[in-house]
Amino acid sequence: MSHTTKQRRRGSSATRTTGLLKAGSLAAVTALALAACGGGGGGGAAEGDGPIPIGVIADLSGATGDVGTPYNQGMLAYVDWINSAGGVEGREIQAISNDYAYEIPQAEELYRRYLNEDVVAVQGWGTGDTEALRTRVANDELPFISGSFSEELADPAESPYNFLIAPTYSDQMRVALNYIEEEGGAGSEVAVLHHDSPFGASPVADGQEWVDSGEVDLGYQSYAMPTGTSNFVGILSQAQSQGAEYIVIQNVASPASQVAHDIAAQNLDMKIVCLNWCANDLFITGAGDAGEGSVLVQPFAPVSADKPGHADMRAYLEEQGEDPDSKGSAWVQGWLAMHIMVEGIRHTLEQGNDLTGPNIRESLETMGPIDTGGVIGAGIVEFSPETHAGIHSSGVYEVQDGQMVEIAEGAEP
Repeated sequence: MSHTTKQRRRGSSATRTTGLLKAGSLAAVTALALAACGGGGGGGAAEGDGPIPIGVIADLSGATGDVGTPYNQGMLAYVDWINSAGGVEGREIQAISNDYAYEIPQAEELYRRYLNEDVVAVQGWGTGDTEALRTRVANDELPFISGSFSEELADPAESPYNFLIAPTYSDQMRVALNYIEEEGGAGSEVAVLHHDSPFGASPVADGQEWVDSGEVDLGYQSYAMPTGTSNFVGILSQAQSQGAEYIVIQNVASPASQVAHDIAAQNLDMKIVCLNWCANDLFITGAGDAGEGSVLVQPFAPVSADKPGHADMRAYLEEQGEDPDSKGSAWVQGWLAMHIMVEGIRHTLEQGNDLTGPNIRESLETMGPIDTGGVIGAGIVEFSPETHAGIHSSGVYEVQDGQMVEIAEGAEP
C-alpha cells in the first residue's frame, strides 16, 4: 500500500458513486454503471479509459451481517481512498455493491446482473454462494475474491478464478489445534462448535484429519450450532460429557458471544478459541467479561494493532473524522480484499494489457508478493499458477481487559 493520499475531490463521481452504493439501490447503481461503461455491452472497461467496474456481493442484513457490514464498509472505504488518490493508472474504481442477505439465489442473481454490466472482477462473500458460483466464475473467466477461505477454493485446477487472501479455514483450524496442544498439553479434549452451513463445516473434517494424522495429540468432536436458538447450553452439555477443555468456534461473533455467556453461566471450565469470523472486536463487545481469556485466531490485524500496513487506513479514517482504533478486523479485511484485487488490475494496466479476466488472473498469479505491512499473518500475500492460497499464517490474539492482544505473530500450521 504505497500510494500517497492526495487532496480529496469532494465533488467527484467517485464520491457520488459511493453515496449511491451505501444507499443500496440496485436500479440506481445499475444505471450509473451503464452510463459510465457505455451501455454494458461493449467491453469498454477492458479497453477504455473510463471507470473500472467491480461487482460486490455483500451480506448487510443476513445471517452474517454483523461482520458482513463492516467488511463491505472497508471495501467501499478503500475504493473511496484509491479514487481520491487518482485511481488506478488514471482510472477510477467503480464498486457496484448490493446486499444479498446471505441467500444463495440472490447472490446468483446479482452475479448474473454484474456479468451483464461488464464488471472486470467480483468481490463475493460467503462460502455457500462462493462455492455455488465457482463453476460459473471459471466459465466466465472473472477473478473472484470473497470473504470465504474454504480450502477447496485454493486449487487453481478446481477453482481457476478464485483467490484467497488469508489462510484457509482449515489452516486456521490447524493453527488453533497446534496452540491448544502447546498450551493444554497432549490429550486435551477439543469440541468444535460450527455454523450449520458450508462455511461452518469447511474446516471440521480437516481438523479431524490433523488429529488422525498424528500432527497433534488431542481429543476432537464437532457439533453443529442450530440457528435461531437463544442459547447453546445443550451443545455445551454434550461437550462437557466429552470432557472438552477447549471450544473451537467456526461461526460469526453473535453466536460465539452467546457461547461465552453460556459457559460463564454454567460455570464450565472451558476456554474458547475463535477462528476468523468470530475472532474480532464484535465478539469481545458481545461477550463482555465472559470473553476474557478467549483466544482469537485472526489473520487480519485490527487497526488498533498499529502495524506498518495500517498507515493508509489510519490516514483515510482520520481525514473522514473517524477513530481508526474503532475499526476491527472485518473492516480491515474488506479494505485489503479490495486492495489486493486492485493491485492485480494495476499490474494488468501497467503491462499494457486489456482488463480481461484472464489477464487479471495472470497478473495476480505472476506479479509477485504483496506486502501488507504485517496486517495479514506474517505480512506477505503471493499467488502462483500452482496455488491461489496467498498466505498460510495467521496472528493469534488473546482477549485481555477487553482488548485484542497479540500473543503470536504469523503462526503457521
